[in-house]
Amino acid sequence: MHLVPALSSLGALAVLVLLSAKVADKGMADISRTAPEIQVDLRYATPDNFFKQRFYTNTRALLRPATAKKLAAAQAEFSTRGCKLKIWDAFRPLRVQREMWKILPDSTYVANPDKGSRHNRGAAVDVTLVDQDGKELDMGTAFDDFSPRAHLDATGLSETARKNRKLLHEVMEKHGFKPLRTEWWHFDDADWEKYGLVE
Repeated sequence: MHLVPALSSLGALAVLVLLSAKVADKGMADISRTAPEIQVDLRYATPDNFFKQRFYTNTRALLRPATAKKLAAAQAEFSTRGCKLKIWDAFRPLRVQREMWKILPDSTYVANPDKGSRHNRGAAVDVTLVDQDGKELDMGTAFDDFSPRAHLDATGLSETARKNRKLLHEVMEKHGFKPLRTEWWHFDDADWEKYGLVE
């Protein structure tokens, strides 16, 4: 998803959208079962995100089963490289997208819920890499950094960050994901168009 660098209008606005367990009945797979090696840190299940609000009460990372299998295959390769994936966001119910749109109705930064996003289809994931001890690798920016430094063609990154991004993108693309030009952490399942929006 996209966000602006400042949201001073949020104020005391509190948004809490329940991610129902019934989602599992809508064709989603739990990554902790498909690929238990992958760490899960859903930022929108906590206030530790750009909105400073909690949108999910459920901390499961859910994806379409085929998308989850692709991610598991990517994780298997990362394991041979001495690192692991960490998920910051996966399936995002369309109703959550609507709440985000109410806060920031600007399609430059937030996908319009009328069209929905790949996240709303369970066919996109926001990820980074961690070492075997769970420490995040240097990627040049944090999650939800919407400056030019988060772009795939960013310049001025350290050699370490550049190499880590290159590894992340090479492996993810090899296993069926497409990156987003402006967010190094965001990957769409190349087959996302097969899937409809899910509330």
